[in-house]
Amino acid sequence: MRKSHGDSENQTTWLILVGFGELKLLGFLPFTLFLAIYVLTVGGNILIVLAVASSRALHTPMYLFLCHFSLLEIGYTSNIMPRLLQSFLEGGDIISLGSCLIQFYVFASLAAAECLMLSAMAYDRYLAICHPLHYPALMSTWSCSCLATGAWLSGFFFSAFTLALAAPLSLCPGGRVIDHYFCDFAPVVGLFCGEVWIMWGAGISISSCLTLAPFLLIVTSYVFILRTVLRIPSDHGRQKAFSTCSSHLSVVGVFYGTLIAVYVAPTDHMPALFRKAFSVLYTMLTPMVNPIIYSLKNQEVKLALHRLWGQLI
Repeated sequence: MRKSHGDSENQTTWLILVGFGELKLLGFLPFTLFLAIYVLTVGGNILIVLAVASSRALHTPMYLFLCHFSLLEIGYTSNIMPRLLQSFLEGGDIISLGSCLIQFYVFASLAAAECLMLSAMAYDRYLAICHPLHYPALMSTWSCSCLATGAWLSGFFFSAFTLALAAPLSLCPGGRVIDHYFCDFAPVVGLFCGEVWIMWGAGISISSCLTLAPFLLIVTSYVFILRTVLRIPSDHGRQKAFSTCSSHLSVVGVFYGTLIAVYVAPTDHMPALFRKAFSVLYTMLTPMVNPIIYSLKNQEVKLALHRLWGQLI
């Protein structure tokens, strides 16, 4: 444990994040790999934001939502990766209880905001395809900004309830080691003793509402979209209508697929290293893949990136 200096630090509770201690024998290879993932993630999402900002043709609700989603991905990854990279260099990570709870709060808030943002993007596509004549009035820049802001604020607001429930709880004796590479919900709750079932119940209920409800809205939106697209008489018209949704559908599939793999599929019997590897899927690889999906599947984003690249060189 870290030694305290001064009266203020005597009151600080320090925790040990085990991280990927199993990979120490590989030397600098894990650090290099995760650093590359982090640089690609932040760089790719920044390029998406710059491409949308620099192209007037992309100043539409669909791409404004994409900008907000990219900013969420940058924050989501940056909340975890710098400390993980530091642990690779120092051979371990010691974190204060306060910092751990803040990391968990930011992680939970941004994850919830991402779910809500994806549902807002699906609603935008529903209006554009199913109600094209009324789309400019129904999804104005003001409406888009309100939905995006609401997703951000809702994520941070509702996640605060779970965090507040930890205040009256006391730490378990000797429970100072977290066998994970960041402060996720289950490891954080495992630190406390007392009526932790309240925190478990509230956390699961809130997270279920903030992930399941947006998912159902996404599914419902695409049911109506599919029904409308199938009614279009020409193949070209159907292909054009559905092409505007393909990138979003791919991102939704990757995002919810990894969430299900980590939080729904049974992983308790797995070794800790495998559970951490599953978590890497949605905390690191998904944010890295999303800009690639949009740059490959969306022609307008691809053209904007080409123009931006031409301006930079």
